[in-house]
Amino acid sequence: MGNRKSVFLPEQLEEYQDATFFTRKDILRAHRRYQQLSPGIVPDVMTGQEAQTVTVSFSLLENLPELKENPFRKRLCQVFSRERTGDLTFDEFLDMMSALSEDASHDIRVAYAFRMFDYDNDGFIGPGDLQAATNELTNGGLADDEVKLIALKILEEGDIDDDGKLSQYEFQNVIERSPDFMTNFHIRF
Repeated sequence: MGNRKSVFLPEQLEEYQDATFFTRKDILRAHRRYQQLSPGIVPDVMTGQEAQTVTVSFSLLENLPELKENPFRKRLCQVFSRERTGDLTFDEFLDMMSALSEDASHDIRVAYAFRMFDYDNDGFIGPGDLQAATNELTNGGLADDEVKLIALKILEEGDIDDDGKLSQYEFQNVIERSPDFMTNFHIRF
């Protein structure tokens, strides 16, 4: 009794609480979920640099029930992965779960939604980004001309300055006219 090792140091838990929308209990639950994905790789105790260095592959992450049915699961993981591979360290996993939690602010979720749709990472959502998102959403089930038409219609609707792409401000205006988008852009775990 009493000899059980803590997963994290108290200072680590405090830092995670300060940097996320999670309680200590939520953080420990996130670690359990992360470790269950790859128990042979993710250690029970992460009091050193393990949270920044141990990585779980996207092929395992995509099996999480919260991601499994999401057509943007790969893109979400890529956005939170420093390497942009979709493989995540615990710190990146915790960031993703926190930013997409129901407790995250509207502005944080909008910023990550924007990054998710900015496939070419140029700071704007252009026709190519919209086409990639449409293909993800429809699982490639539309013809190229239909995908291009959808992208064109979104740009016609949202491109306020007529520069052929959406800035983050323009993107926010578009999704705010679609209340279902932000209502559904979260992860419950």
